[in-house]
Amino acid sequence: MAGFFITIEGIEGAGKTTIAKRLDAWLQSNGYKTFCTREPGGTEIGETLRELILNAERPLTVQAELLLIEAARAQIMDEVILPRLEEGITVILDRHCDSTTAYQGYGRGVNINLISQCNSFACQGRTPDLTILLDVDVKTGLMRAMKVRERAGFQDRFETEDIDFMELVRKGFLEIARREPSRVTVVSSQEDIDVVWETVIADISNCLIPKS
Repeated sequence: MAGFFITIEGIEGAGKTTIAKRLDAWLQSNGYKTFCTREPGGTEIGETLRELILNAERPLTVQAELLLIEAARAQIMDEVILPRLEEGITVILDRHCDSTTAYQGYGRGVNINLISQCNSFACQGRTPDLTILLDVDVKTGLMRAMKVRERAGFQDRFETEDIDFMELVRKGFLEIARREPSRVTVVSSQEDIDVVWETVIADISNCLIPKS
């Protein structure tokens, strides 16, 4: 039986990582075999590329940024995600192709069709079964991200973008959700994370996720 592929998306500070971890634990407690990871990253090569992509002190062209992201994606899909889906495992991924469409497409202005082709190539045609889009207003998201950045002591390339850029990214995510309502579920993450979590669980409970 093929596994179920869940992606968590949203702008900076939306709560993606927290929700992904909670969802992983919740599914396991309900008898699911799961695997939770992130993009970019998730493999030795991917984590090396992640450092290059996110390090704000190293300038990247728009083209290089896109290709590095897709390279990391191609590696994790082939090495990690596709094999686990073939084993019937539920995979939870913190960021995926929609982030590239939103950030590099709507945010950076790269041709959307080109990004779609790159995504499909890197993913070998596999698309998520369910995407949870955590939607938060830009000012709130960036304030949250700034607090996390201060604790981590690392300056993320995207967390340091200005409000205008992030507004374009948010609009991009919402446009993706509008175009693909059967795949993308929008959850407001404006409230406390516990409130957001309850909404996510309610939505997940309505999905028939196969157990391995």
